[in-house]
Amino acid sequence: MQKKRFRDIKQGKESSIKEFTKNRNKISSKTESVTMENRYYASKGSKIKAFLTDAFMLAMPIMYIVFYLVMGGRESFAEHKALGWLYILIPLVLAQTLFMAKTGQTPGYRAYKLTLIDENTGETPSFFITLFRNLCAVLSLFTFGWLSMFVRKDSKTLHDFLSRTVVIYKIESDENPKPKS
Repeated sequence: MQKKRFRDIKQGKESSIKEFTKNRNKISSKTESVTMENRYYASKGSKIKAFLTDAFMLAMPIMYIVFYLVMGGRESFAEHKALGWLYILIPLVLAQTLFMAKTGQTPGYRAYKLTLIDENTGETPSFFITLFRNLCAVLSLFTFGWLSMFVRKDSKTLHDFLSRTVVIYKIESDENPKPKS
C-alpha cells in the first residue's frame, strides 16, 4: 500500500494517487513486459524532476572533474569551451546509457518511479537503442525537441520518437507480496 504524502493531500493530488494505485492493482504480478493497455505514461512534472535529479547526481560530479581535474580550472575551461563540453557530454551520455540499458532507470528515474521501455516490446531497450536515444537527447536539447512533451498526452520528446522508446511509471508488484518462509 502506498503511503499518503501530506503535500499531495494538501494540493488535492490524493485522488490521482488513489487512481494510480487502483489501476496498478489490476496488473498481474506475473506479467514480465508492459502491454499497451497498462502503460501509465510519465507526467511532465515527474520527467522534469527526474531530469533535475540526474543533473545533480550525474552531471555535476562530471562537470567538477572536467573543470578542475582535467582542464585545470575555470579559466582553462573558458578558453576551450567546446572541448570542455565534449569532455562533459561523452561521460554523461555513457553513464546514462549504462544505467538505462541495465535497469531502464537513471537515479532520477528511480527516485520518481519512472522507467524507460521500448515502445513496441514493452521491455527495457537494448544498449545500442539506449545509446542512440541518449545521443539524440543531446540533439533534442539543442533543437528544443523536448518541448514536444508539453503538447502530447504521452509526453514523448524528440529523442523518444527517434528511438521508439517511452518513459512510463514503473509498476511494482508489491500488492501481492510472497509469503515469508
